[in-house]
This record gives sequence, C-alpha cells and structure tokens, in this order.
Amino acid sequence: MDENKLKEIASMFRIEAPVKSVTPLGEGLINDTYRVATEAGGEEYVLQRVNHHVFTDVAALQRNIERVTAHIRGKLEAGGVKDVDRRVLRLIPLRDSDKTFVEVDGNYWRMTLLIPASQTISEVTPRTACLTGRAIGEFESMLADLPGEPVAESIPRFHDMEFRLAQLREAVEADCAGRVSEVGDLLELIVRYEEDMTWAERQYRAGRLPKRVCHCDTKVSNILFDREGDVLCVIDLDTLMPSFVSSDYGDFLRTAACTAPEDEPDLTKVGVNREIVDAFTEGYLSTATFLTPVERELLPRSIAMFPYMQGVRFLTDYLNGDTYYKTAYPEHNLVRARAQMRLFELQREA
Repeated sequence: MDENKLKEIASMFRIEAPVKSVTPLGEGLINDTYRVATEAGGEEYVLQRVNHHVFTDVAALQRNIERVTAHIRGKLEAGGVKDVDRRVLRLIPLRDSDKTFVEVDGNYWRMTLLIPASQTISEVTPRTACLTGRAIGEFESMLADLPGEPVAESIPRFHDMEFRLAQLREAVEADCAGRVSEVGDLLELIVRYEEDMTWAERQYRAGRLPKRVCHCDTKVSNILFDREGDVLCVIDLDTLMPSFVSSDYGDFLRTAACTAPEDEPDLTKVGVNREIVDAFTEGYLSTATFLTPVERELLPRSIAMFPYMQGVRFLTDYLNGDTYYKTAYPEHNLVRARAQMRLFELQREA
C-alpha cells in the first residue's frame, strides 16, 4: 500500500507526534503489519491491517484484546511491576473516539505501542521452550479470574475435536474430489481413536473440565523477548478465545517438539524431541498454578490430541479438493495428514 495512505491511516489514531514514516514490519502470514515512526524521535507504534476474512468479527476480536490487556495491566500495576508498557500490549484508540480500530475502504486497522528494545525469536530450544511455557502459564493464570462474560470465539469452534470429526465425516460422505478410496488406512486409524480423542468435550459437558481464556496460537515467535532473551509479554492476541488448556499446551508441542516439518513425506523422519516436551512442560507447570486435577490429566492426552486434530483437518481438506489450506502439489494435504497421524501415533505410544 502507498506510504502516504498508510500515514493517513496512522494519523487517525491518538499518537503523540506527527507520523514520520510507515514501513513493513515482520513477516506475518495473516495480518499486514507496519512500523510507525514519529517526528522528533517520539514513540513508535505498530499499525496492523486485520485480516477480516480469517477474523470475521473484528469488533468482537478487539473487545477480547481490550478486556484481556486491561485485566493483565491492572494485575501488573497492583503487583508493583515497573515499566508495565513493556509487559503488556497497549492499544491506541482513535483520535475522535475510544474505539481501538477503524474501517477504511473495507479494511480494518488497529494500532499498538511498539515496545522498544524488544525482539521475537523463532528458534525452538529447551531454553526458549521453557520460557514460552512459563509465559503462557502466567498469561492463563492472570486471566483465570477475568470478570464478566466469556471472551468471544475469534474463530468459532477452532479447537473443537467433535466439530472437526463431523467435518471429516461430511467430506467422506460427499467425496467431492473422488479421493476417499485412497485413504482407507487413515480413516480407520482416525475412527479407532475417535472416542479417546473427544474425551475433553465429554468431560466439559459433564461439568468436570472448564474452559479458560486461552491464546490458541502458542509458539515461541508469539512471545516478545528483551535484548537479553528474557520474556517481556505474550503477543499476537487475535486467537484469544474460550478453550481447554490443551489448546495452549498441546498445540505448542505439536509443532515445537516434532523433529520434522508438518509436511514431511518421509515418515521415518517424524519424531518427538522429548527435551523440548520436558522443557515446555516444566515452564508451563511452574506458572499455571490454577490447574484443576482434570486439567492436569488433560495435558498428556493433549500431546497426542493435537497432531490427531491437525491430521483430521488436513485429511478433510484433501477429501474436499484442497479448498482451505494452500498446497504446493496435488497430494500435499495427504502428505501433511500422514505426517500428523504418524506424530499422533508416536505421542500416543509415549
């Protein structure tokens, strides 16, 4: 987008000095992100265009972030934490209202304060896994007493296993791409463990397993670190929603602890890095002090649950003719599904 237009949009927000420049920031796959510099060396900001095709209710998404960041800010201030603006995101409202987003030509924009002397890290090591686990556990703990109504589902039924299996059954019945005959072994494996993998939903309906405010996109790169490599805060809050703690625990380990890419065709290369599992678990349990006994029972189950769920999703898309995930070749989603189901088998056997 033209920089002058970006400057115009940035100037709609309540910033302290005139906009000097707006330049691309990061390599996000969903939202478009820009760094906003102001005149006379003033504060810098992050301007984002929210992908409203993925997040269809931007107003609800922003309310989630407003509630959660305000609650965390209040807890940090009450605890005497110094430099709170480095420990939690600060949304910048519009100049003419208290709204935290604006629609311009059918696109939705928001702004946060840029936290200086900070960095994101993508490398997964035992240290970064442990720090991420600690940060996520603390994040969930601070939100365990969030008052009022539950936060909205930013992506409805995102980590609902029963829903994902229902989608697969519909894809099998329709067989619109004529591929069901190729995947009998995968379907048999999925059906065999369906009851075990939907344990959480049944526990929830029985009133034994609560839903929490979860991040639902846990990875090292969604933690902001200082220059020394210590945690500042959790970022990328678009996927905030009510979910089981498995959404933050199991989904992190699905990718971080796997020894191969999720589309690895050679299944002998798919393995589990137990050092990463142990490091993340140690960090998470050190701060997730709110966990109930049933939630603790869910954690080891979720290590297998999330490869299973992702395998179901990849296979569903393959049977539907590759309509959701981007693919590089015709069998790409099938390769992904087989890799995830192999990871599921390894985690289930552990």
